[in-house]
Amino acid sequence: MFTGIIEGCGTIKKILAKGEGKRLSIYSDFDLSGSKIGDSIAVNGACLTAVSLNKRMFEVDMAPETVSRTSFKHLVSGARVNIERALILSDRIDGHLVSGHIDGTGKIASITNRSNAVIFSIEVDPILASEMIEKGSVAVDGISLTINRRSDTDFEISVIPHTAKITTLGSKSAGDEVNIETDMIGKYVKRFLRKTSLSKQEKTDKNKKDITMEILAKNGFL
Repeated sequence: MFTGIIEGCGTIKKILAKGEGKRLSIYSDFDLSGSKIGDSIAVNGACLTAVSLNKRMFEVDMAPETVSRTSFKHLVSGARVNIERALILSDRIDGHLVSGHIDGTGKIASITNRSNAVIFSIEVDPILASEMIEKGSVAVDGISLTINRRSDTDFEISVIPHTAKITTLGSKSAGDEVNIETDMIGKYVKRFLRKTSLSKQEKTDKNKKDITMEILAKNGFL
């Protein structure tokens, strides 16, 4: 579990293909002391397991599913990535609850400066957009951000200079692909409501099937 508050960035040093999967060697800008092999580390928002680790270098394996569902399919050596280690339950949660399970990707449509903020407009699949609400939370490349505006095909976020400086968002351009994780709680609520709605529809359909000519006649409809 993560918070979407990025600890720092890292650089991809090596990418080793493993069939449809990949192994990444990443150099961290900050000291990873206290972490160990087997720990979860979010790289651009994707929860990955450290399979090799020292103070600054670590390696992670990515399954084919992770590669296909994220922007990692376009990753190249030298690319910069956001890094966050798993939260400690005694810590303050300054962002929002982030699972590190990427829902899909979005494409940056535009980047606009507005006073002391940078406004990103990001195009997404309608399925992802349906899981977003204005003033709700979203993780973009692992960064916890607030949705200013949304439509059925895109959403807008406002990034302060500090966030742009310490994450990879500051070096992004229009057309770049980013990883998206929608709000975890919102997804559960959506699933629950959909299941409840389907159950009601099934009961209605069942009742309709149970109506016979005899019942209609007995109740004066025939």
